[in-house]
Formats: sequence, structure tokens, C-alpha cells
Amino acid sequence: MSTRDRTAIPPRRRRPRGSRAERFAPLVLLAPAVLIIVGPRLWPLVLGINFSFTGDGDRDGTAVGFDNYLTLLGDPLFLTALRNVGLLVLLLPVAVAIPGLLATFLHLKVPGHRVYRGVYFFPAVLSPVIVGAIFTLLLAFDGPLNTVLGGLGIGPVDWLGDPDVAIFAIVGVHVWATFGMALVVFLAGFATLDPSLLDAAEVDGATLPQTIRHVIVPGLTRTIQFVFVTTLIGMLTSMFGLVYVMTSGGPEGSTYLPEYYVWIQQGQMNQPALASAASTALFLIMLVVGLAQIAVLRRTGGED
Repeated sequence: MSTRDRTAIPPRRRRPRGSRAERFAPLVLLAPAVLIIVGPRLWPLVLGINFSFTGDGDRDGTAVGFDNYLTLLGDPLFLTALRNVGLLVLLLPVAVAIPGLLATFLHLKVPGHRVYRGVYFFPAVLSPVIVGAIFTLLLAFDGPLNTVLGGLGIGPVDWLGDPDVAIFAIVGVHVWATFGMALVVFLAGFATLDPSLLDAAEVDGATLPQTIRHVIVPGLTRTIQFVFVTTLIGMLTSMFGLVYVMTSGGPEGSTYLPEYYVWIQQGQMNQPALASAASTALFLIMLVVGLAQIAVLRRTGGED
């Protein structure tokens, strides 16, 4: 091609970098998700927090400052609910370790692992009301469990009537009914784990506890963090059905949890402002405990 022909071809126009459309494209794509979060989620939360500073009854709609929160701190039932939250936090590692260990065995393909996957997940599809009704019969003082214990020479246990035992029974039922979801999450986490690390641990003669501690736990740090937080949220916000069906907050209010307390104040006592204050307290508890768990797990996992 001659020089004259080359000069006859008009030069290509360069596309301007960072055009306005390109800069706003991510915002347009994020807009629906942001609206969904801000609209149905954050806005009602803000309204609930604002409502918690108003009064009930004769003072309905009147600003009362922190009176509702002071009332909560003086209510023995709410203090019992807070104590039970502390108990749930202490039992949380057990609730996470159970699906974690089972997922480890399934990943190692123990005999019958395909069947176990379906069996372990099945309780997660049951309604809490159905689960509560079933275990109310099983854990009754004259129920099948105590009949078996009696055959073993162990005295009957008042699982749902003893204030010192009932909350542990409900937590145990909740863990049984929900660990299938955490199991699926752990199995998904194992799919991202480098198989060569497990092979190297086997070649080096590492025992199963050593493999779990030095290979699996560091490799699944993110997954463990996610399961810890979601399990805690489930314990604090998804046990209402079990408490309502199995004990109705009893005996002696020993199985009260914040969400059940909120329902009592709103649905039976007709104190929506006090219920809003309890809901706000529950939100703050979940936020603080969740952030603390993430910080501890990051430090344990050796993350920056």
C-alpha cells in the first residue's frame, strides 16, 4: 500500500476512557439491590428504633427517651432472655462443630455418605412447629425417651418442666432441626479446599484431629466465620416456634428468648413501643456478638 493510500484512510477515533455511561453502569446495576435493602430492611429498622423512644398506652406517640430501655432492664423476664442469649453464645461452638465434623466425614466419603447427606438435611425442611410438636411428645415426662432411660436404670428427667433443663432441651432440638443447612455450607466450603493438602497430610501420617486442626480449619476459615454468624442469627431469631410449642416460655419463664419476649409484649401485652425497644436490643446484641466472633475467628485463622 502506497504512502498516499495510507494517508487517505481516516484515523480511528479512540473511545474516550471512563465515559459517563461506564462510570454510572455499576451504580445502575447495584440500584435494585440497594433499594431492596434500604426499602424493606433498613427503613423499617430505623422506624422501629425511633418508635422505641415513644410511650405505650396513655403515652402513645409521646417521646419518653430511654424509659422503655430502663423498663427492660428492670423486667426479670427480659433479663432471663438476656441470660439465655449468653447461654446460646456459649453453646454456639458446639452447634457449629457438629455439622462441621459431619461434613468432614462426608467429605472423606465414609461408607454410606450419599445416604447420610439426605438424612442429615431432612430435618431442615420441617416446620419448627412440627418439630416442636414431635419433640414435645418425645421429651414428655412419661414419653419414649424417659421410658428408654428407665430401662437403662436412669431416673426420668423432666426435660420440659425443669427450669434448669428446659432451655438446654430446646437448644438441642433446634440444633438437630437446623444443622443440615450448616452442613451444606461446610460441604460447599470443602469443594474449595485444595485436595493436595489433605493428600499431603495423609502422606505425612497426620491423624484426623491433626488434619482438622492444621489443614481443614485454616482452609475453611471464611466458611467457619459464615456458619458461626448465621447459626447465631438462627438461634436468636428462629427459635420462636420451638419455644411457643414446647414450653410457651416456661417453666417459670426460664426459656424466654428476646424474640419470644418481643412477641409477648406486642401480641399479648399490647405494648408495641416496649416491644420495639426489645427488638432494638436484640439487633444490637446480634451485631456486637457477630462482629466479635468474626474478629476472634480472623485472629484464630491467622488473617490480617
